[in-house]
Amino acid sequence: MRVILEPLLGDVPIIGALSLFFLKKPLLDINWTGLTNMLDIPGLNGVSDTIILDIISNYLVLPNRITVPLVSDLKIAQLRFPIPKGVLRIHFTEAQDLMWKDTYMKGLVKGKSDPYGVIRVGNQVFQSKVIKENLNPKWNEVYEALIYEHPGQELEIELFDEDTDKDDFLGNLLIDLAELEKEKVVDEWFDLDEAKSGKLHLKLEWLSPKSTAENLDQVLTSIKADKDQADDGLSAALLILYLDSARNLPNNPLELNHDGLKKSAVGKAKKSGKKIGSTPNPFVLFSLGHNVQESKVKHKTVEPVWEQTFTFFVHNPKRQTLEVEVKDEYHQSSMGNLTIPLSQLLTSEDLTLNQRFQLNNSGPNSVLAMKIALRILYVDRPVRSADEQYTSQVKRPSIFKGKANPPPPPTPSTTVTEAPKPPATPKMDANKKMENGEKESPQNASPQRPTELHKSSSSLSGSSFTYSPSHLSMKEPTPSIASDISLPIATQELRQRLRQLQNGTSLGQSPLGQVQLTLRYSSHRNKLMVVVHSCRNLIAFSEEGSDPYVRMYLLPDKRRSGRRKTHVHKKNLNPVFDQTFEFNVSLPDLPRRTLDVAVKNSGGFLSRDKGLLGKLLLDLNSEEIAKGWTQWYDLTEDGTRTSVSN
Repeated sequence: MRVILEPLLGDVPIIGALSLFFLKKPLLDINWTGLTNMLDIPGLNGVSDTIILDIISNYLVLPNRITVPLVSDLKIAQLRFPIPKGVLRIHFTEAQDLMWKDTYMKGLVKGKSDPYGVIRVGNQVFQSKVIKENLNPKWNEVYEALIYEHPGQELEIELFDEDTDKDDFLGNLLIDLAELEKEKVVDEWFDLDEAKSGKLHLKLEWLSPKSTAENLDQVLTSIKADKDQADDGLSAALLILYLDSARNLPNNPLELNHDGLKKSAVGKAKKSGKKIGSTPNPFVLFSLGHNVQESKVKHKTVEPVWEQTFTFFVHNPKRQTLEVEVKDEYHQSSMGNLTIPLSQLLTSEDLTLNQRFQLNNSGPNSVLAMKIALRILYVDRPVRSADEQYTSQVKRPSIFKGKANPPPPPTPSTTVTEAPKPPATPKMDANKKMENGEKESPQNASPQRPTELHKSSSSLSGSSFTYSPSHLSMKEPTPSIASDISLPIATQELRQRLRQLQNGTSLGQSPLGQVQLTLRYSSHRNKLMVVVHSCRNLIAFSEEGSDPYVRMYLLPDKRRSGRRKTHVHKKNLNPVFDQTFEFNVSLPDLPRRTLDVAVKNSGGFLSRDKGLLGKLLLDLNSEEIAKGWTQWYDLTEDGTRTSVSN
């Protein structure tokens, strides 16, 4: 979340207004209590969280924001809806040497992939076309995204292989928009992160909005808009419209004596039981080319106040026009309209109009108050000397450069090579500076399937509590009833189940299976980051298998709010989660903490098939945790006998 305090004043209250917003869609972690526990049921929790996230996005994710004025005479239009800092033009060109995911003859013959890309900038999401059976695809597509707060925002790109059941992850890429704004134009091949192989060719252009038209002809020529008569294609300008309010709208829109008013509209209103003389519910419809946007509906008023902003990409402002129509949502009729040629803005000061516009086909004094600004999109290429050497620094490194999709369980004919073991619990020096811990910022290392772009991840990072030693003896309020630490019977039931499975035979070194984790501590953010990659060789909880999920606590915190939980995999003994979680904990406190990991069977609602599949208790007193590691860990009945696989 970003909070902006501006403008600064010379007197109390010092700050004129407060604005707050999210740079991108946040992750949501809700623990329902009391009767609302019904919303925590698998299936319902995803629906409820999605609804809440959509509400948050509509109010708090850029370009939406909440602004609270602290002084009465402050003009907050510019604060609520500022002009974008720039436009990012993304040439999504091609890729090379992508990983193959499709196989034939049960894996004996290597196939290819059907790759496509998902591009995210804040709340804006684009998806490319699918290239069938090609490890070196050429998309040659172009996207344009609005950038409102580039320090802190990123361009996120993920590649997937399209499949009928589940799309496979092919790699990802993070681009720092603050660095890109300095470079202006970057045309490079980027190595994909979280992938064994693959490169992506991108051309990225930072377009700065200019309030003068001196470069318009040059821009129109560069995008071939001077010859093309179409109203779509690459953008030469940006139109930002602030809809303030309307005054003196007609109270009886159906009774307006306009030429061409159809009597059928009046008859339709009478048949539907709507009173012709009732107060209207006005909203405004804006049309520019193929782009149509509408405002909120204001109920039962002839002087509505909207205070909304709208943004349009403009292909050629010399010949395009903005169509505006005020409509009555109650009677489904027009209350007035007007047409604004964008060429009128080109002759205005700062390419801006801020006035009350007289509506046509409306009341004699019906006006619409709007502020309209046109900004020419121009690439300010940095000036460098001929002998200046520089390299692009726009790519942000991925924190977990490991396996996005962990390998399948080993068979006698395959060998799994793991990363080196972490040192065996060396004593941590709290004053030692962590390597790479000051400059890196965490990113979600788990790829999210494009089919779940608008699905919330309620089990991801959320708030947690950090305890000092003086707090450890205090009674913890609201302990989680899901914690199997407080339910020793879960361990006893697992031991009994294991004896039944064994039945006089040896089950091997890891009878309960294994879990793969990545652990790393960020001293810059004072957070422990844990990636739950996958599990393998889990035991079957019933004849139909198991419905596993992973639950974690950072002991001694056993509060419900301190719980982290992955999603559930149905009927799967080798589930792949690839989910990232964070725990707030200070570096000196870390050696006194234990990561409690439990793999559990979900079962259905009110089902008895719920229980423990295996546990892991992991000490965190290793100096290597700042660098991070990825390991397979054996699951046991109580988590006390842990080991690392080779």
